Amino acid sequence: MSRVKLVYPKIPIPDSRNCPLERCIAFEKYDGTNLHWVWEVELGWYAFGTRRDRFDLDDMGIAKFNADHPGLEEAPEIFQNDFANSLDSLFRDNPQYFYFCPEITVFTEFLGSSSFAGMHKIEEAKQLILFDVQTDKGIIHPEQFIRDFSEFNIPKIVYRGKLTGKFMDDVRQGKYSVAEGVVCKGGNRSSNQVWMVKIKTYAYMKKLQQAFSDNWENYWE
Repeated sequence: MSRVKLVYPKIPIPDSRNCPLERCIAFEKYDGTNLHWVWEVELGWYAFGTRRDRFDLDDMGIAKFNADHPGLEEAPEIFQNDFANSLDSLFRDNPQYFYFCPEITVFTEFLGSSSFAGMHKIEEAKQLILFDVQTDKGIIHPEQFIRDFSEFNIPKIVYRGKLTGKFMDDVRQGKYSVAEGVVCKGGNRSSNQVWMVKIKTYAYMKKLQQAFSDNWENYWE
């Protein structure tokens, strides 16, 4: 295991500085654990981990991961069964990935039906949701993500259109039937500059406040 810098960036909550009122795609935000998986053109899938640590994707690395992260033990098997081979084929068969992206990181959310604030129930069936793909140029544009990865288990698309104050208020008020909230993604496709903001529901805020009292804001970000 190695400690790494934050693998996946913190997604800001909208304010006047980080919230471009531009066209975006809003994906449902799921309440689970963020895990990353690293593919290399010669090695294939060789590493994985959380946002802050990384392990070899082999028997010894998986054993170390399981020891360090109780409750996440099912994740490597789910990834290998449901994603590894199909993603490997996609990367090798698609010239824009195989020839121009020697290393690719994919990001998934690990969760069960009642996972909450990073806690998972052992008895529940779990899944991985593929929500972002990163090359050496950065996180790929949401339109490309949908085009290339929609055959996989990806987040529900909640909205397409201009990011507006009304849309943000409607999400917070629970009008889009999402439990935690949404992540809005947009940007310039040609320059591969992607911006992201997250919008959470008031119902989720109340759930955190009831569960964690004065410490609820530690789970809000």
